[in-house]
Amino acid sequence: MTPKVQMLGWGFPPNVSGGLDTHVGELFDGMRDRGVEIDLVLPEEYAPADRDGIIGVPTGDGDIITRIGRLSATFAERADEANIIHTHDWFGYGPGSRATANTDVTWVSTFHSLSADRNQTPPEREVETERRLARRADELIAVSKLTARDVKENYGSEATVIYNGFSTCETTGIDYKSKLGIDGHMLFFVGRHTDQKGISHLVYAMDKLRRDDITLVVGGSGHLTAQLKQFSKILGIEDSVEWVGYVPEEELGDYYASADLFISPSLAEPFGITITEALSAGTRVVATESGVNEVLPEDSVIKIEPDSTSIAAGIKRGLELQGTPEYTPITWDEVVEETVDFYYSILWRLLRVRCLTKHSDISHGLWMANLIAICSGCEPLLR
Repeated sequence: MTPKVQMLGWGFPPNVSGGLDTHVGELFDGMRDRGVEIDLVLPEEYAPADRDGIIGVPTGDGDIITRIGRLSATFAERADEANIIHTHDWFGYGPGSRATANTDVTWVSTFHSLSADRNQTPPEREVETERRLARRADELIAVSKLTARDVKENYGSEATVIYNGFSTCETTGIDYKSKLGIDGHMLFFVGRHTDQKGISHLVYAMDKLRRDDITLVVGGSGHLTAQLKQFSKILGIEDSVEWVGYVPEEELGDYYASADLFISPSLAEPFGITITEALSAGTRVVATESGVNEVLPEDSVIKIEPDSTSIAAGIKRGLELQGTPEYTPITWDEVVEETVDFYYSILWRLLRVRCLTKHSDISHGLWMANLIAICSGCEPLLR
């Protein structure tokens, strides 16, 4: 009664575009290290070469739906070799549906975020896909209670919470506060420049602070970058904001460590990987509601609302605090163990149902008394 897992992903470290890809990479490597039978289906262009258990599928040209359709065929064809398939977010709906239509496997799907978390106006097609996924998959996982609540409220489905592992950043001792010529306090933000990240509220908070001893350093880019720069000029605070653009991974830890505070003003943050990265560098965090806040002590994250007044107040409070925030990180080993245990619980429930069905002539008391012997004989029922 052991899990035989086929997982679907999109990217794989180091070719990652977000936390989902990191999550999939950690699960795959961790499960393989524990001897779990797991294969991972990825687009060929993001799949590492010469890795056992990783199947790269050419997805060619076309929009995202067309490329997912090409993944679906291979994913479904290989599903009969597994007893559990595990997809992630909305793009797993097509491959998961096709696999379960052809084989008798249990479909697990993890919600890392919802379309409403990623888009100010969520595409209706994406929302409908999430709704169908939430109702059709056999088991759902969410990366936080916040995400599980949103899945329940939006789609009426229950999800088991398994938190992400905490990300860490290496530091080399480079002081970016000094390199950027900042004499006073340094605030740091890094992320995509989209509406959902709440950067405009942070820029406006700088206007409300109006302090010469505070400089905001903004990393990352996106379709709002030019507009945000213009906003800072209109407010007359352009000298208090440094736009450093894309921050390479090897420099990120030193940016966090150089800052007095890391600011996360997101309108929606299902987990909050950047928060864990900042904390790993010893930097206190000022953040709006996020999934990771659920497992952090109150004094390690200063909680704010996504509006400029609240952000400004949170920054003032954060700069008054002394010392390094203390917390206990969730390791990826713990995430892997919890996920594998979840697989076993699924298989156990399934085996129990099928075993009882096969041995319907046996009383429940006798079945319980002979549980191990009966179920070892019924284990092939999971195939």
